[in-house]
Amino acid sequence: MSIGSVIAAPAATRRRRRIVWIVSALLLAALAVAGLSLGEAPIAVPDVISALFGGGDRGTRLIVLGWRLPRVALGAAIGAMLALSGALFQVLTRNPLGSPDILGFSTGAYTGALLVIIGGSVSTAALTAGAIGGGVASAAVVFALVAWRGASGTRLIIVGIALTAMLGAVNTMIELAADDIVAHTAAIWGAGSLNGIDGRWMPVILATLLLGGIATAGLRPGLTLYELGEDRAMSLGVRPMRLRISAMLVGVVLLAVTIAAAGPIAFVALAAPQIARRLWRSGPMPFAASAMTGAVLLVFSDLVAARLFAPTMLPTGLVTIGIGGLYLAWMLSGANRRRR
Repeated sequence: MSIGSVIAAPAATRRRRRIVWIVSALLLAALAVAGLSLGEAPIAVPDVISALFGGGDRGTRLIVLGWRLPRVALGAAIGAMLALSGALFQVLTRNPLGSPDILGFSTGAYTGALLVIIGGSVSTAALTAGAIGGGVASAAVVFALVAWRGASGTRLIIVGIALTAMLGAVNTMIELAADDIVAHTAAIWGAGSLNGIDGRWMPVILATLLLGGIATAGLRPGLTLYELGEDRAMSLGVRPMRLRISAMLVGVVLLAVTIAAAGPIAFVALAAPQIARRLWRSGPMPFAASAMTGAVLLVFSDLVAARLFAPTMLPTGLVTIGIGGLYLAWMLSGANRRRR
């Protein structure tokens, strides 16, 4: 069996995927324009488009290019990174619940970044290093705890849920023991939001997304075979242990950088890959489609968070939790119906 035979699709399915790609791109563009035009100083869509191409007055260009565009662009990139991370872990666990939110990696990355904040540093490099360190450490603990019985999806999820609960308690104790101002800052950041994100994160986020996308593309053939089962993948030349470690590292880095930049934004990593799989009607995990879905979900959620109770701006993570909770309830109810 070749990789091509695994991922081949009928012509009708390919046409559907092209249509979904076009609709998704148009939807993302529409949400981006809405994010650039809506706000306390509304700007007409023609003026937004003019500013994007260097036209319009200086004030309009400042608002569109200086204030709003970085938030929209970073929101789309962070959504894509979260979705790619979730897709990688769902393939590794062969379980739609196998996202970093549930496995404990998000909480571990948050713990690492939280320790950096409590230590008095909020620099880009320090937050990124702390989040990556915490994410890698939590992933190592989870995989080590299940290695002796085999890294099946169910075991990973159960251990991950337990680790999430324990790290959540640790995070709470760290915040309670910290200085009031620092703890308040950490608590606000911990809700997950794009409200305070700025252009200094642009090079880091875009570089991580690019490198993570390239790495995921390189791992995709092996991951496609891995979804068929570990034994079959081994018979086709895949080295499962090397593949798991590589994919885990890529997924953790993608996740940790988003947490360092915007805090832990929940459920995008869980929902986006499965939504993409259903929309694109894909057999193997559609990584590029997952990234697009994640970008749309997060830009939409941030727009809702910013405008639902304007001028008060909600943390983006509150909206994604609401959307993710509804999605999770729907997914679990669908699974129960299929068992009957």
